[in-house]
Amino acid sequence: METRKNALHLTRLGINTYKEAVIYIREDCYICKAEGFEAQARIKLTIDGENFIIATLHTVKSDLLQPGQAGLSEYAWQLLNAKENDRIFISHPAPLSSFHEVRGKIFGKKFKQGVLDAIIKDVVKGRLSDIQLSAFITACAANRLDYTEIQDLTEAMVNAGDRIVWPSKIVVDKHCVGGLPGNRTTLIAVPIVAAFGLTIPKTSSRAITSSAGTADTMETLAPVDLNFEQMQNVVNQEQGCIVWGGAVSLSPADDILIRVERVLNLDSQEQMIASVLSKKIAAGSTHVIIDVPIGSTSKVRSQAEADDLKHALEQVAKNLGLEARVVFTEGIQPVGCGIGPALEARDVLAVLQCQRHAPQDLRERSLFLAGKILEFSPDIPEGEGQSVAVQILDEGLAWKKFQEICSAQGGMRIPPKAEHTCPYLADRDGKVTGIDNRRIAKLAKLAGAPRSKAAGVDLHVKIGANIEVGQPLFTIHADTQGELNYALGFLKIDGSIIKMGEIT
Repeated sequence: METRKNALHLTRLGINTYKEAVIYIREDCYICKAEGFEAQARIKLTIDGENFIIATLHTVKSDLLQPGQAGLSEYAWQLLNAKENDRIFISHPAPLSSFHEVRGKIFGKKFKQGVLDAIIKDVVKGRLSDIQLSAFITACAANRLDYTEIQDLTEAMVNAGDRIVWPSKIVVDKHCVGGLPGNRTTLIAVPIVAAFGLTIPKTSSRAITSSAGTADTMETLAPVDLNFEQMQNVVNQEQGCIVWGGAVSLSPADDILIRVERVLNLDSQEQMIASVLSKKIAAGSTHVIIDVPIGSTSKVRSQAEADDLKHALEQVAKNLGLEARVVFTEGIQPVGCGIGPALEARDVLAVLQCQRHAPQDLRERSLFLAGKILEFSPDIPEGEGQSVAVQILDEGLAWKKFQEICSAQGGMRIPPKAEHTCPYLADRDGKVTGIDNRRIAKLAKLAGAPRSKAAGVDLHVKIGANIEVGQPLFTIHADTQGELNYALGFLKIDGSIIKMGEIT
């Protein structure tokens, strides 16, 4: 029961926990003693008698808080719409019934209809701790979801957030399942498609397990943290946008789950399908192209795995009223040269500006995908989309549209450059026979990407290239000497990123 006796006065501490609701209370607080609350306890927080959340308790031993005071993480503060010195009431939460179903999944049981909707509602309302979220994510990955469960999860994630309805009958989108460094085709395909006249409201993710997500790279060129209304205005004005999905609340559960998946370094196929499709449906898309790169060191490693993913994506999408076409692309090596937000942005600009030194693999891949998207238009016959895309790019219309989109999103920026660089040289003559996507992405992350936008790896060779001893294979970019040293330390332990064979 909430009474004056279990009330504390709030003070704003300004602690960022991203999407985790946390309350900070003195360890000697009389409420903790009376109610038996200890650190990591889940407790109910109420301000106005109706507006409440469930938060994780962190106890404070220092004088950060005065007796009778409590602090909130910024996320909890926003959820409660709190104000300085508000009275907050603390009590035990009601039993969390949805988590019983997670326990069942851990032991191999199937989620019944409606259960995932209840779980996702609890996720969005902050009722599950990070430990419980980890259990849910791991249970779904270990005891794989079937098509019905994937569809239920997708619908639950859509229902938990906002949904946009556009006036256009055809609203297109694209997505890549990931696992391929440098694959920033979205930033080229979107302005091509928008310049043609199709509506393409692109909401993108930040990196989960990679060294850069599309939103991370776009952020070096223009603001991406647009709210729902701002995104609509950009699309209405320019036919397209490239924004961070987490800022527009189209699938808020996904952003919470991604935060935990990033720590777990876990991105299961079934949850990925729900993540991708929920965001496309919530963004109002009617047609979507999904790029699945295949390679031994990519996320999807075999044709059989790709075929299985294609069938699942297209079938679940169809059941939910979305036309999805999955296309397979080569994933044996990174795309372009840059790996890391600013370095990838540099490559994108080179392609859009039709510079002579622009990475041709990034250009060709972007044109192929843009062409597939254009073929959703009734005015473009199948097989002719790519030639239209080439014309739009070569005539400068895509570059013009990209600048207009950046301007509408808040103004175009110049990508930053790293303070420290270090080339990695070939120790012998040879021929490049392989490039490990996972290891080179890890190297870029150790150098600071994507948190440090200028950090990453600049790749100088491709598979098939003949190399001489002392020739640079790649260059590491870092904002600090410490991060550069950290990345170089990894190379001393594992220098097998570039595989070399004999020159033939």
